[in-house]
Amino acid sequence: MELGESLFFDARLSMNGQISCASCHVPGRGFADGRSLAMGLEEVDRRTPSLLNVRLNRWFGWDGAGDSLWAQSVRPMLDSREMGMTVAGVASLVAADPEFSCRYRRAFGTPPSTADDDGVIVNVAKALAAFQETLLSGRTTFDDFRDALAKGNRAAVARYPVAAQRGAKLFVGKGRCNLCHFGPNFTNGEFEEIGIPHYTKARGVDWGRAQGIKLMLANRFNRLSRYNDDPRGVSAESSRHVALAWRNYGEFKIPSLRNAGSNAPYMHNGHLATLSDVVRHYSELDLSRLHLGPDLVDGDGAAIDPGVSTLLKPLHLEEQEISDLVAFLRTLDEKRPRPWRASERKPCRS
Repeated sequence: MELGESLFFDARLSMNGQISCASCHVPGRGFADGRSLAMGLEEVDRRTPSLLNVRLNRWFGWDGAGDSLWAQSVRPMLDSREMGMTVAGVASLVAADPEFSCRYRRAFGTPPSTADDDGVIVNVAKALAAFQETLLSGRTTFDDFRDALAKGNRAAVARYPVAAQRGAKLFVGKGRCNLCHFGPNFTNGEFEEIGIPHYTKARGVDWGRAQGIKLMLANRFNRLSRYNDDPRGVSAESSRHVALAWRNYGEFKIPSLRNAGSNAPYMHNGHLATLSDVVRHYSELDLSRLHLGPDLVDGDGAAIDPGVSTLLKPLHLEEQEISDLVAFLRTLDEKRPRPWRASERKPCRS
């Protein structure tokens, strides 16, 4: 973890020596950056997601191209638009720096060897992942309300804002938000198309999950590779059985709603500026924008009309209902965001 933390904040992991992981995943911004589109060596065509609670994910990145947090951590280092490094460049940096080399040896039992560049960058990514797994969000007003309900504490329940209570009922009722956003992290961890434009200046159409599946299967650092620490391969079960389907085109990761109020803008490309815009999008959903493929069938095996979604429907919310849902979502923000401070470390000695 100490090695990962040091690497996370070191700009030498980028080609120009000016961009670190923390340049986009800023501690004071919930380990995001608040931009519509991420900016590395060039502007990227997707938004920087928060790293808070990232350890709870099953797939990583907006398209799920990472089947582990360490596999995902390799990608920005090598992406020419983000940090732009090479595998050999990362390995050389870690081997040449006395502190990195010492901490690497302590973490993995052997010194970093430039004769095995791939092995070094994988271990660097695993160290980065170990640090990221420590990044957890704090308690929310909703957590207090949930616990008060469980304990039957009526006085504490009454302290939860009335508008938020109405919004909570909409969330699991008319809004049907809980079909995708459920569990302690308020997400099912999967992918959905929700009618957000996904054309980019850089690459044309961004096909999201479909592209992510192809990249994951082609990635020599995925869980199916020899770099997986799980000798039984249990952790690679999802990777082994994932299959590209027509419906995956245009799907993007369903994000956690924790800290949603402080994580604007929204959607994979920052298309929506406010929580009200997000709720209104679902209220006025244009089904004709959904990309439904010919392999979608109903329970009897009959093809579903391409203009009909089996999950998403326009909610047709009143303005007060939109306001109430937003009030509820804001209670999923940390009550007191914890300021992140770097660990105090003594110089490493082998």
